[in-house]
Parts: sequence; C-alpha cells; structure tokens
Amino acid sequence: MIHTPPGSKPAPGPEYLQSTRFLDVDSAAVRAFAQQVAGAETSDIGRAVKLYYAVRDGIRYDPFSMRLDPAIYVASHVLTANSAYCIPKAILLAAFARSLGIPCAIGLSDVVNHLTTEKLKALMGGTTYFMHHGYAVLYLEGKWMKAAPAFNIELCTRFGVLPTEFDGRSDAIFQPYDANQRRHMEYVKDHGMWSDFPYDKVEADFRAFYPISAFGAGDPGEKFEDGVRAT
Repeated sequence: MIHTPPGSKPAPGPEYLQSTRFLDVDSAAVRAFAQQVAGAETSDIGRAVKLYYAVRDGIRYDPFSMRLDPAIYVASHVLTANSAYCIPKAILLAAFARSLGIPCAIGLSDVVNHLTTEKLKALMGGTTYFMHHGYAVLYLEGKWMKAAPAFNIELCTRFGVLPTEFDGRSDAIFQPYDANQRRHMEYVKDHGMWSDFPYDKVEADFRAFYPISAFGAGDPGEKFEDGVRAT
C-alpha cells in the first residue's frame, strides 16, 4: 500500500487502478453497477460526476453504521448496504472509478463539526473533533480531485446542511457553513492519501483517540458516530 503524505501528489500509476483488499474492483457487481451508472458517457469527468452522485444520494448516510470490522469496508459489501458512513462511501466511489479506468485513492482528514449535538459529543467523550473523515481522490484531466460523497441530499435538506457538489474540476469537500450561515465543518488535519484503505491505521487511531465506551467496551459490533447533525 502506498501512502502519499499531505502536500504531495502521487504519480497516477497502476497502483491506483488495481483491485485491492478493500477496493475490490474485480467484483462483477462493482463493475456492472459502475457501467450502468456511466451509461453512454465517455469522458472521465462525466463518468466521475455520475458515479459521485450515485454514491452520494444512492446510499443513505448513517453515522450509526460505523463498525470496527474490516468486512464492512470492502466496496462490494458497501454496494449491498442501504446506508453507510463517510469512509465506506468513499471506498465505493473509488472502486467504481477504478473499474472505469479512472485512477483513484482514499484520502483521510480530521474535521471539527461545530454543529455536533450534545448527544454525539457525550458519546465521543465530549469532543467535536472527528478523526479520519474519508473521501475519494480521483485523477481527472491531470489533477487529483477530492470528492466526499458522504451526505445524501435528503439528509442535507432535513438538517439545513449545504450539499457537497462535484463537477470533476474542483474539490468536493464539506461546507464550512450550513444553509443558515452557522459554522459547520472545519478541516483541521490532512493525513494524506493511500492506494488502498488503511484499515489497521484507522482502527488503531480510533481506539487510541476515542473513549472505549464509544465502541461498546471494545466490541467491534457496537456503534460509533461520525459527526453529522443528528438527534
């Protein structure tokens, strides 16, 4: 697995097109769905945009679906789910892109959610700091573009969150303010990008940073949250 540190960009080599443990591009279901979404579109940007919205709005964002179980982070598994949180959705987008010949990586950044509810803060040990927000990073027209397909449009409408739009020519990341101009998401630390999802790192960092109660006394089947405005 290749890790590119913050501030650097990798060459779009074969490592960003191949099938991996989590980006199982060779899955027939992944390939078939990506081709169906792309339809007659032939440009990489056009296909990337279609894939982005298919993942953003086709799979409901659910912060309660987080588990420390590597199986749920495999793209073909995410495809079968009705809901997922930011990292699995990013993995699915990356696998779709690779299946259509678009180099793609997984990016991770820490964010502060200024609209975190008291319930969520309590679960997270009193913090509004959310480690390892995940997004896909697609190579389009000679540039790496961040694309965060986390919040589906229904959720944005319900909570007054500005939807994250993607045109394939600029980064699609969380909005700093919500629809009422209240401070929302703040990116505070970039961890770089990987040629596959670094599950072991993410699991270790989550367990070290958050209280054990957030994981149901260490049970990987327990729920965790990722920082959406939720009650």
